[in-house]
Amino acid sequence: MENRVKHFREAEGWSQGELARRLGVSRQTINAVETDKYDPSLPLALRMSRLFGVAVPELFIDHWEPEA
Repeated sequence: MENRVKHFREAEGWSQGELARRLGVSRQTINAVETDKYDPSLPLALRMSRLFGVAVPELFIDHWEPEA
């Protein structure tokens, strides 16, 4: 899965700490999400998408394709 949280965070000019504050999570959580060490819960992914004004699939791009 391709993670674009860092891209959108940096586009806003926010530090990891600022994004964490806005989302109500720790800076360590944001770091873990950005470095693919932690997949966010659905509620957190939805909050991120609303905060950035993009759809969840724009933040987390899943390249998986079902078999035919």
